[in-house]
Amino acid sequence: MTLLSHDTSPAAARVPAGDTPADAHDEACESCLDRRQLLARAGVAGLGVAAVGLLAACGSGSDQKSDGASAEPVAAAAGGALAKVADIPVGGAVTAKGADGKPIIVSQPQEGTFVALTAVCPHKGCEVKPHGKDLLCPCHASIFTLTGGNVSGPAKTPLAAVDVHVSDGVVLPGKA
Repeated sequence: MTLLSHDTSPAAARVPAGDTPADAHDEACESCLDRRQLLARAGVAGLGVAAVGLLAACGSGSDQKSDGASAEPVAAAAGGALAKVADIPVGGAVTAKGADGKPIIVSQPQEGTFVALTAVCPHKGCEVKPHGKDLLCPCHASIFTLTGGNVSGPAKTPLAAVDVHVSDGVVLPGKA
């Protein structure tokens, strides 16, 4: 067997005299990918990585907060109601969509007292969320009481009140 070159690689050692280098490549690498196959598989792999990243980003609104506590439930009540009274814990709050579709927070700071506030932080407009016995702006860590008062953070003004009333076990928008 005569070699075409002085190459001592295993692939070169298998090339008999008279065979072309292309034939040698096919013989030496039957499971190798050609350029089109390699680019196609790299594209599919890239799309897979992008999809995983996108799904991870979409999943960031899960029921877990960054501190591991469960997220407060989003109020869902029928007939234009903002929330069911039974869904609002004493000393806690839930998020809801106001009559205008904007986010609001409905809290029960003490048994039987219901307060609705805009969920838009007065500092930079981020959405404030229930956080235990407080309300927290996740963007810049402003903290508010369940009645909207400013506790700390860069926000200097309280959350604006939203008119609500309670009827038949639900919190409704507007005054009674």
